[in-house]
Amino acid sequence: MKKSFQVLILFGLFSLLGVKGFSQVSVSYYSSSFSKMGVGYHFGDRLWSELRVYGNTSLSDFTPELVICFNIVKKEKHNVYLGFGGNINVFTGFVLPIGVQFSPFEKLERFSFHIEFQPTLDLDNDLFLLSAWGLRYKFGKK
Repeated sequence: MKKSFQVLILFGLFSLLGVKGFSQVSVSYYSSSFSKMGVGYHFGDRLWSELRVYGNTSLSDFTPELVICFNIVKKEKHNVYLGFGGNINVFTGFVLPIGVQFSPFEKLERFSFHIEFQPTLDLDNDLFLLSAWGLRYKFGKK
């Protein structure tokens, strides 16, 4: 079961990287006991995806996470989003990110903060309730 899930995650990753003519790319950092760094691809105003990598791990515990998110509330200064995805290695299972992203600085419109709650269901039937705060920077047009 773990092997087929890993293939599914890798297929999703290569599909994401194969998309041409991107609308907007972002980089992000999530601070928590399981810190992560991410690279995002925004398909438009509401739909976006992100490849995240857990930090604070050894190379053998390298844990990628791929999520697809949808902004359920889209305002000028903040967004509320809900997503679905999966990860492999330290956690191997499904994730449900729920978060708020806000841009408090008018002159730095590409820079934002985010707060995220992420229930994570490991394939060993363990449920983890993760949360993080962080920073995001969007490249390109707004």
